Amino acid sequence: MHVIGKIDREIYRCISGNIVTDEVIITDVQIKHIKERHPNDYEQFSKYFAEIIAEPDYILEANRPNTAFVLKK
Repeated sequence: MHVIGKIDREIYRCISGNIVTDEVIITDVQIKHIKERHPNDYEQFSKYFAEIIAEPDYILEANRPNTAFVLKK
């Protein structure tokens, strides 16, 4: 498990009102998925993860509880 940044819990309330921490993590399983299914994306974009989650352009509710798609142009 790796901490990749912190969120402003207030702007993420659109996804869940039960956010208890501002830390965002990524697991080794998730990193492996990205590397296998989206070649070179992890290497190209991981340096921006903290910025993306701190200042997103869009936050979309995902199909899993307490999960969001966070987008930045």
